[in-house]
Amino acid sequence: MFKALVVTRDEDGATSAKVQDLALGDLPEGEVTVAVEYSTVNYKDGLCIGPGGGLVRTYPHVPGIDLAGTVEVSDDPRYAPGDKVVLTGWRVGEAHWGGYSQKARVKADWLVPLPGGLDTRAAMAVGTAGFTAMLAVMALEDHGLTPGTGPVLVTGAAGGVGSVATAILSHLGYEVAAVTGRPETADYLKSLGASQIVPREELNETVKRPLESERWAGCVDAVGGAMLARVLGQMKYGASVAAVGLAGGAALPATVVPFLLRGVNLLGIDSVLQPYDNRLRAWDRIARDLPMDRLEAMVQPATLADLPQLGAEILQGKVKGRVVVDVAGS
Repeated sequence: MFKALVVTRDEDGATSAKVQDLALGDLPEGEVTVAVEYSTVNYKDGLCIGPGGGLVRTYPHVPGIDLAGTVEVSDDPRYAPGDKVVLTGWRVGEAHWGGYSQKARVKADWLVPLPGGLDTRAAMAVGTAGFTAMLAVMALEDHGLTPGTGPVLVTGAAGGVGSVATAILSHLGYEVAAVTGRPETADYLKSLGASQIVPREELNETVKRPLESERWAGCVDAVGGAMLARVLGQMKYGASVAAVGLAGGAALPATVVPFLLRGVNLLGIDSVLQPYDNRLRAWDRIARDLPMDRLEAMVQPATLADLPQLGAEILQGKVKGRVVVDVAGS
């Protein structure tokens, strides 16, 4: 028997989540069984712990879109018992049972070997948020961003993706301008390497002018909506915005003028179905280019029992930085 956070739904559609004991026979099908050591908390996890947000297909359900641990049983030659692995994406924790369980059974194709220099706890301090942040930085670099070309804007900077993006960019030598609506996070963001704090109200209003003064050499945007539209009109010629989230809404009240007159690029960043080779590239870059001391500064610990409350708090924007869930010790 092992422990897992199980979400159930009653006949009226109401959901509830609590820690329960499960057996190996309860797990879904898959080629690899992993002893989960750590997981983390993302916005999607908050949805799945609660009413599901349309992400969960069937109940009972075990959420957790990220996990890291040790292979126990493998029917796939790529993995053997004792291997350290990490899993993000592939709708695990949504359509498939996820990492809020001391045991997980998954498809081998969904796993990535843990790179040297990272342990399972550090991997979950990174998680989907950090993985997405690195994908965004890689995309900006692939489209010409280099240190010294000007400040790089990070919106939603105190959140999971924004925090890691700020730390990575600063470590790589970029000047980081961090956008936040929470003034109390300014010292935290500066500790991650932000050189400028931009109050959210400066950017969250749509303006009639499609172009403003050129300010930003690049941008990692976790907000979307009116803020993204505003930022597009402030990008330098040929600069790129890596779009990673929609905390401010899915609509984009923008014009095509920044794309046509300034050659601005809007880069979509998907972490769920990312190809295997690029996953390896991103995790290798994380092990090399994410300063672990700064990563540790943004971590708060949790157990399985803490997840119902944390799931509600992340949906309300109350979670700062990264949460590392000690699954094995819960």
